[in-house]
Amino acid sequence: MAIAPETSEQPDAPANAGGITARAVSRSFGVVRAVEHMDFDAPAGKVTALIGPNGAGKTTLLLMLASLLAPDGGTISVDGLDPARHRAEVRSRLGWMPDTLGVWESLTAREILTQMARFYRLPAPGIGQRVADMLERVRLSDLADQPARVLSRGQQQRLSLARALIHDPSVLLLDEPASGLDPGSRVELRTMLRQLAAEGKAVVVSSHVLSELDEIADGAVFVNRGRTVRQQTVEEAAATGRRYSISASDMAVLAARLTELRLVFRQEDGRRPGVSLLLLNDADAERLLRDLVLAGVGVTSFAPASGALEETYMNLEGERQ
Repeated sequence: MAIAPETSEQPDAPANAGGITARAVSRSFGVVRAVEHMDFDAPAGKVTALIGPNGAGKTTLLLMLASLLAPDGGTISVDGLDPARHRAEVRSRLGWMPDTLGVWESLTAREILTQMARFYRLPAPGIGQRVADMLERVRLSDLADQPARVLSRGQQQRLSLARALIHDPSVLLLDEPASGLDPGSRVELRTMLRQLAAEGKAVVVSSHVLSELDEIADGAVFVNRGRTVRQQTVEEAAATGRRYSISASDMAVLAARLTELRLVFRQEDGRRPGVSLLLLNDADAERLLRDLVLAGVGVTSFAPASGALEETYMNLEGERQ
């Protein structure tokens, strides 16, 4: 589903009002309350992760932020504009990439982007170059004139991203953008999203791949059962500590030394046996590694077992249960 703008004269947004916010937004479907008094902030120039389990209300929130679904209550602001009052102007500022691809299968990638550019009323003389630039940016130039139906899921995913960016929006909403991408394309996506944020765009990413979000996001909004349960920056998440995984050539020696240091750890029975423990910060990790090496422990691996945002998510899940 692509957002096509409406046409009407709209006022300019207030100065310094970039980004997207929601306050106490709610939405029900019959007796089901999908979103209930949810708050959300995604500032300009930042990548904001939207994190929560299946059924938490993430997609419903994104649809409301994209002006594709009207909230039952609460307020939304996009670059300082209310979508209910200034829908056309808001949609011209939004780029929306849904988790369902929905391409026109009989059209080529170039034709799809060209049509989207026309929907957004881009100046006709520049459309060809804009389309070529976007195809190059998402590495689809070689497939530009192939019907969309022959593209793989990962290629269609990249086409969907190009479609969301065709009109150079100031706010980008991405629902599971890494789905179907190979590892190399995932790295390219991370780099692109950081570049888009550096250009001043507000980038919102909903994803289940929490291990990658630490490398992408500046902050995160955690939701569950239709409500916001926490908002924090990646730095704030990291300050609460994270779990580290440690392996050694002699696990008994490692366990004995950790016990001597009065550290609480647990055995991890994976393909490579090890232990895991919670450390508060990088300085604590550095000191522990130094202590183990100086004590003669043959450390074979020492690394975070999870990202900072993943650790917060797991802690919230533990609290909920």
